Amino acid sequence: MAAEKTSGGTVLRRALRRQRARVVAGTVLLCTHQAAEALVPVAIAVIIDRAVATGDVGALLLSLAGLAVLFTVLAFAYRTGARLAYAALEQEAHLLRVEIARSALDPRGNRSGMRDGELLSVTASDAELSALVVRVAGLGAAALTAIVVAAVALLVVDVPLGLGVLVGVPLVVVALQRMAPLLSRRSAAQQEALAATTSLAVDLVSGLRVLRGIGAQGHAARRYAAASRHALDVTLRAATTKGLHLGLTTTVNGLLLAAVAGVAGWLAIQGRLTIGELVAVVGLAQFIAEPVQTLGYCVQLSAMARASAGRVARVLGAEPLTRSGSAAAPHPAPSRLALDTIGYAGLDGLCLRVGAGEVLGVLAHDPSEADALVALLSGRVPREDYRGTLYVDGVPAEGLHIDAVRGILLVEQHDVALFEGTLRANLAAGADADEAVLRAAVRAAAAEDVLAAHPHGIDRLLTERGANLSGGQRQRVGLARALAADPPVLVLHNPTTAVDAVTEALLAEGLASARAAAARGTVLITNSPALLRVTHRVVVIDRGRVVAEGPHEQLLAGDGRYRDEVLR
Repeated sequence: MAAEKTSGGTVLRRALRRQRARVVAGTVLLCTHQAAEALVPVAIAVIIDRAVATGDVGALLLSLAGLAVLFTVLAFAYRTGARLAYAALEQEAHLLRVEIARSALDPRGNRSGMRDGELLSVTASDAELSALVVRVAGLGAAALTAIVVAAVALLVVDVPLGLGVLVGVPLVVVALQRMAPLLSRRSAAQQEALAATTSLAVDLVSGLRVLRGIGAQGHAARRYAAASRHALDVTLRAATTKGLHLGLTTTVNGLLLAAVAGVAGWLAIQGRLTIGELVAVVGLAQFIAEPVQTLGYCVQLSAMARASAGRVARVLGAEPLTRSGSAAAPHPAPSRLALDTIGYAGLDGLCLRVGAGEVLGVLAHDPSEADALVALLSGRVPREDYRGTLYVDGVPAEGLHIDAVRGILLVEQHDVALFEGTLRANLAAGADADEAVLRAAVRAAAAEDVLAAHPHGIDRLLTERGANLSGGQRQRVGLARALAADPPVLVLHNPTTAVDAVTEALLAEGLASARAAAARGTVLITNSPALLRVTHRVVVIDRGRVVAEGPHEQLLAGDGRYRDEVLR
């Protein structure tokens, strides 16, 4: 869908096309229901004039049978039509949620500019509201059908009354429609504010331990309270507008009903209407209030759908952050990973080589340069934003299909992401991994205590984000997951910041042993002496360039700044 210009209107039109079978069938049945309901006052009028007033028992029984058939059709049409309409709504909402999730999870990234909390809001709320367009189609058509049938019935009873309804109702609808742009703006502002508040809540919850550690939870709470207050103010403004629209709709309905009923009463006094016709006119006038009210409700739903569809289109229509080539994975090269004169952010002419089976340490005196290197290797940097060339098995990465790059190069982020489910499922990450492989990875990551601490072992349940594990346990589980994937090149960024010194030493030895045994390349971006000690060589980056290179012990002995950085 991102290949063409995507707008809110595109999202809404496509929803109607995609659900057209259910929408058409549901609309026909809902229109049948409204037409039958409009005929109820007419049927009662006929019974009064032709059976009750004349005392004809046969006609009365026949009329009651006809009325029973009418109510049967009415009930069946509504039940089936409403079921189809809601099925279309829920099915479309589901499809939109899947598409939004697919776009958010695209390994190329996207340029929507939305944070995680905003994407969550779009997926949870805006998808549902955008799908309301399929409900509006059915409700709107049914309401118009009811008004047309009622107007025709009034024309049969009295032409001026029918013409008055045919002219008056469109004027009412047009007048109510004038508020639609304001409703759309207020709905859009409401959704934006709620999304921003949700995003802030996600950020605060994910960083709660850090906030407590630095004593900033009070400031965070005040910040969230301010964002929530703004969302409340915007929501109240939207509710006020919706309430005003609903109030005007109800008032106009009442005035229209009073006018029609008043004219009908006057005509009955003049002898131009029978008792049955008076009942029909008053019943129809009262009935018309409902479809007019429904049309007003449809205006509100349309406004909300348009506002939310615009936010959905922002995600679905976002350009990929990076481009994918088309070449398949090349044959392994002596240098599995190579950076040639890379310039990006703080990096300036950086050159690196990682061979098969090599454990390379990278120490950056400026942490921002380490972050830039990780961002580049993880594929989060558009090609036009960096200079030089990144080679994977001797082939420029931009020419390879993204799946080929991901199959060779795996970057384990510093902030480990674990998911709700079993520890086994987190370690396997969707692959059909052998338990022996998983346990070997756990052992190499010095994470056996995570299994031993729970009676279910590898099948213990983890809560969302692995919150029932300590920070060090999460890091080691994340490392074990990366080791179980067994990528040809594994990049680790500060993988032991929450691990004690003894465990870190065990982890370093297990990591180096596991990777060397498999002849896999490994890049450790860290200043940990335990990790750097197990590397084959270390490159030191300063001001974006490699300023020193050699074995860890050699750099400790001959480079004072390196020694100060590592041993502080």
